[in-house]
Amino acid sequence: MDTSILHSHRAQLVLTAIAAAASTAALISLYTSLSRESKRHELDRDVLRSISREKTPNPDGKLPGTLYFPALNANPDVPPNKGDAYTYDETLIREQLARNYAFFGEEAMAKVRKGRVVVVGCGGVGSWAAVMLVRSGIHHIRLVDFDYVTLSSLNRHATASLADVGTPKVRCVARALKQMARWVEIEEKTEVWRGESDGGTGAALLEGADWVIDAIDNIQTKVDLLACCLERGIKVFSSMGAGAKSDPTRIQIADLADTIYDPLARAVRTRLRKRLIDSVKGKGADKEKEKVLNMGGTLGIPVVYSTEVPEVSLLPLPEDEFAKGPTHELGVLDEWRVRILPVLGPLPAIFGLNAATYVLCQLAGKPVANPLAVKGTQRRKVYEKMLRDLQGREASRAGTLVAPIPLTINDVGLVFDDIHRGRSVVPPHAVPLKPTLVVWDRTRPIGVENVVVMEAAEAAKHERKQGEGAEEWGKDVNEAVQRRVEEVERWKEWVM
Repeated sequence: MDTSILHSHRAQLVLTAIAAAASTAALISLYTSLSRESKRHELDRDVLRSISREKTPNPDGKLPGTLYFPALNANPDVPPNKGDAYTYDETLIREQLARNYAFFGEEAMAKVRKGRVVVVGCGGVGSWAAVMLVRSGIHHIRLVDFDYVTLSSLNRHATASLADVGTPKVRCVARALKQMARWVEIEEKTEVWRGESDGGTGAALLEGADWVIDAIDNIQTKVDLLACCLERGIKVFSSMGAGAKSDPTRIQIADLADTIYDPLARAVRTRLRKRLIDSVKGKGADKEKEKVLNMGGTLGIPVVYSTEVPEVSLLPLPEDEFAKGPTHELGVLDEWRVRILPVLGPLPAIFGLNAATYVLCQLAGKPVANPLAVKGTQRRKVYEKMLRDLQGREASRAGTLVAPIPLTINDVGLVFDDIHRGRSVVPPHAVPLKPTLVVWDRTRPIGVENVVVMEAAEAAKHERKQGEGAEEWGKDVNEAVQRRVEEVERWKEWVM
């Protein structure tokens, strides 16, 4: 056979095969496209059938298990009239929550869908928590926040747009939630959360809650809310400081008592313990209970926090603000004083998602297995020993039995964990086998900014110099101490 004819025949076969393959691919693509279009139309018909059912003449007498909601084309800002409620097909709800059912299972999702959550603070953290709670099937959510959306809110808020500027944050979030899950019951409370000690009725805003998510910025109000929850046995998850942070790898969940490297968490737990101690004094509480509240142990409050130390400062205030009084609190009300908080938008979002995930797993009966507990009983024993040793040395130095030292065990924890990261101030900054707290400069008062961590042998050497030979350590050590002092001052700016 002629070679050219053979090659021509092979070429025709190849071209025919390619054409057949292309035709097959086109047919498959067309079939897939038509199938998808058919499914979309069928879903549309299901929705229309669901919402076009007979109107409920008496929504107050609706059947148990039946879900009611405004028509899909209704204005979400206008509450429905009693005659404008429609049933929402359970099949559609289960389809929307299909992935959650696949993850948790029937029994657990039944618990989630019965869940009632109160979100206090609907800004960068709370808005993201609310969105994911509702997307995951929460049946009832109460939103509490007195604040309004501003232009500066848009870098971190989960639902706010330009059109929402000037509207209450709770209204902004509620409007978006109604578009995500029409079956959810939403309560909007545009008001400040205030405890009874401030003449407020904040406890009433928590009634009926299975969980409370605390996303408040102000320290004292946060403490009041947490104390209120503890006193009433309400489960609460709290968000610590997301401002001025940028490293998502350092975000963790732990009991409030076990947090480290977070000045806001330290300030909250210190004030909360004092608040709890004051509340039990004079009420016949035994000494052991008081000791537990004062010295440690878990507080039963899971929190999301970051071990990252802020590298940026609060934005400066105008001079007239300083003339008004103390400027150490964060807040927007007159009595709270205003500070501008630098915030990288994604970090509050991650905090909010952590909160929602934790609460959902708890409601489902499948809690997060072992939240990271960085500190524990052994750590506290280390603090106690360091404090006793320091007190003993100072008493011996003063020639007395007891030396008054203005440091608490929480201060020791701050210095050891939060400032010195559990390492000696002397290069190469190794983890000391026998950590010792020592006064750095004897010409200055003892305080968190004037004590350093050293290995026992290094501390003995420093003591032999009577604390006046700091320069003998050399430039590296002195620079390390100075960095620690600056860090303490920076932390004081945030929480003290």
